[in-house]
Amino acid sequence: MRIPILNIYHLLCYAWKTLDEKERIRVEIDDTTELVDLFAKVLIRATKVLIKRGIDKSYIEHNEEIAGVKGKLLISETVKSNILFKQRTICNFDDFSPNILSNQILLTTIYNLIRTQGIDKELKDELDSLHKMFIGIDLIEIKSSLFKQIRINRNNRFYGFVMNVCQLVFESTLPSEEKGKYLFSDFTRDEKKMPILFETFVRNFYKIEQHIFSSVKRDNIKWYFEISDTLSDQYLPKMQTDITLENSNNKIIIDTKYSQKTMTINYNMEKIKSSHLYQMFSYLLNQENETEKTRTTTGILLYPTIEQDYDLNFRYNEHDIKIKTINLNTEWQNIHNRLLSIIGINQT
Repeated sequence: MRIPILNIYHLLCYAWKTLDEKERIRVEIDDTTELVDLFAKVLIRATKVLIKRGIDKSYIEHNEEIAGVKGKLLISETVKSNILFKQRTICNFDDFSPNILSNQILLTTIYNLIRTQGIDKELKDELDSLHKMFIGIDLIEIKSSLFKQIRINRNNRFYGFVMNVCQLVFESTLPSEEKGKYLFSDFTRDEKKMPILFETFVRNFYKIEQHIFSSVKRDNIKWYFEISDTLSDQYLPKMQTDITLENSNNKIIIDTKYSQKTMTINYNMEKIKSSHLYQMFSYLLNQENETEKTRTTTGILLYPTIEQDYDLNFRYNEHDIKIKTINLNTEWQNIHNRLLSIIGINQT
């Protein structure tokens, strides 16, 4: 499934909840832009914004051998090192420095992008110039666990966007056969990453772009079984929706299905995948309770497509069950309007 680069960027920014940051660092993207060049452009613009406002600094604790005394003198370590006759000591002190984890990750990502094969030469030169502006910051070995250590708050929110880009670049680059060089892997072909991205994008889109449903979330549904003992209960699989939209009167359950094919071919005819229908049917039946809105909940199976669109409608008792597609190979405004119309909001 080939999705235009600009639309991929939109999907990512909704998934990251960074629409304000996207507007702040607008980048030029056209049909010839490669995915690796997109992230290079975004990182260049974002880094320039950080440098202009001043990159983050923090107090870093040091235990070092120095001339004289600074901070707290570590007497025991100094005596054991036998350095007093040189008029040197070992001290513990804080240094207000830019050499913090977020800047180390950013600098290392820029360094690795410069060495990534296939990147545009002009972008490579810009990255190299930015790299030279980071003085006193160490290159590190990036690991997935490091991104969880970054603390984002109201004052450094922009760093959250930058770290999202850095993490995606890290996850998409692999060492090449040439030592010190990297290859960029197209994550849009990853059958594990793209379903998560599509689901998160749709859920956050509805959180941001509509105000009819006050609650938009993943929702846990209990099985409508009589369970005689806790042991049996432990063997039941978890039932959780991708997206549940709800207000005081209405409820919609959406299950996103990112796959290369929306339909299966049975006897030379296209059919909805039965497992998808069974899943939605189970959601609708098991979420019913004494409230009216649970007995009239709408279920929607939502598929991305770049070719044929589907608008199929079925009904079971008082439940509407719909099969919808969203064309990701079209203008963004069309995608925006289509997603709203799927939940009954028409744009005029």
